[in-house]
Amino acid sequence: MTDTQNPPETEVENPAPEAVALPWADVHAEHHRMLRLAPLQTDRATGGRPLRFIEFGYAERSNKERSLLRMTLQLPGQRVRKEQNHLDVWVDHATRRVRFEPENLQIEPANRGIGRFLLAQGASWAQKKWPHYRVDGFELANKDALNEATRLRRDHFLRVQGFDVVYADAQHLKGSVKDVQVGELLANWNTEKLQFVEILEAAQMLQQAEQNLEEQEVKLRKHEEKVAKYKREDTGLRFTITCLVAFAVFQAGLLIWIATHR
Repeated sequence: MTDTQNPPETEVENPAPEAVALPWADVHAEHHRMLRLAPLQTDRATGGRPLRFIEFGYAERSNKERSLLRMTLQLPGQRVRKEQNHLDVWVDHATRRVRFEPENLQIEPANRGIGRFLLAQGASWAQKKWPHYRVDGFELANKDALNEATRLRRDHFLRVQGFDVVYADAQHLKGSVKDVQVGELLANWNTEKLQFVEILEAAQMLQQAEQNLEEQEVKLRKHEEKVAKYKREDTGLRFTITCLVAFAVFQAGLLIWIATHR
């Protein structure tokens, strides 16, 4: 009799569910508005924060299954990475769920109130039609927890918009955001840091800037005329002084000659 070993049971791996292909991948911003970033004091972590104007663009799509709000930011004269300065708000009507993508928002320039502004725009858009839907929770990036100041700023940014941030450990490294109802989100942002600029207001700003330039040109012209006048007077004084010196030298020489030829 021989012992026969039963062949080892092979575990049947369940194939991972395929990701659902989302529509509207080629949708780009169709509506554009200007934003004014107010000048702020230099931040130790993010550096200088001067006055800037940027472009906010958005597009909307909707069908029976889903709705989308796509938001982007353009910085004049500056290019950013592909994953920066954009936020999508996806609505799944079958499950009545709302999702913000990307979950870990990346903004340039940082610490200017732009992140809160984008979340507020997304929350306001969703609350108009689907306040009873729920926003999916998500895990927070561990890298943001390595710096205490960065973590606190991130948590404050989420909590003031109505999200609940929780941690699974005492070191505050494994953080996550809980599900929340759309109607509980706060659709406001820090208007002292960031404001919309309407076309008429922008035109008035340009007109005021043009007037200021003209006034500065007039002042500069007057200063240049004064400088030219002083230069002419200086040239005349130099000539007079040169003549006086020459006359004094001649007179001294004449006196010496008279004294030596008596």
